[in-house]
Amino acid sequence: MIGLSTYAYFWQHSELAPARLDLHAMLRDTAARGVEVFQICDYAPLAEMTPDALQAVARTAGDLGVTLELGTKGVSPEHLRSFLQIADHLGAKLVRSMLFSPTERPTAAEAETSLREVLPAYDEAGVTLALETYEQVASTDLVSLVEAVGHPRLGICLDPANSVAALENPRDVIDRTQPYVVNLHVKDFAFTRRGGWVGFTLEGAPLGTGLLDYDYLVEKVRPDERGINQIIEHWLPLGESIDETIAQENTWNTHNLNYLRSR
Repeated sequence: MIGLSTYAYFWQHSELAPARLDLHAMLRDTAARGVEVFQICDYAPLAEMTPDALQAVARTAGDLGVTLELGTKGVSPEHLRSFLQIADHLGAKLVRSMLFSPTERPTAAEAETSLREVLPAYDEAGVTLALETYEQVASTDLVSLVEAVGHPRLGICLDPANSVAALENPRDVIDRTQPYVVNLHVKDFAFTRRGGWVGFTLEGAPLGTGLLDYDYLVEKVRPDERGINQIIEHWLPLGESIDETIAQENTWNTHNLNYLRSR
């Protein structure tokens, strides 16, 4: 299924927004767009929400017919257990994470030990853990870790755009990770010359207008056949004003949903 993420509402729930959206408002907009999946990803207020507040979000999602997924950073057992509890309150069956967090940078051996310790609890709860491709960890190392752990509840959240910053070719990342993909982050990207023609800027673009080879991604991963959700994200820079940026964010959401639905 096609989904939206808190990253698709990045500026609308930021502190700069004149009418800041909370999770309930984002869920209502998601449902109004005919979207059935919403990933709460790297959303700081989540960790401070009480069980009652989390269950209220779950009720809103249920009433709207929206399935919830989660996203965080880090693989320490304590942290992943805390997000398993949050997933339980929300009824989420997928937690996306990254190897590194602001407070931890485990070695491959340390990450393997942590994952082996916590995955039985995820398995018992019926929750899948998806480690995302991104520039701080080579995709070869991420695949090696997933293979070493070898647990059916551990997979990869594939975002080909992220690894470009580490000079990895998106097609290579897709080819390497596709057997283990359990979640997709779909965002387009482009390089533009910086002022004075000194260097480049890597930033987001509406789907189909940048360098993401979406057709190749779908051909290799086969998300519909494998039941893999495609979660829309953006790299949308702040424009001349927050109001203009929010309007652009909504335009991109409309465009990107139409693009995926037309493929």
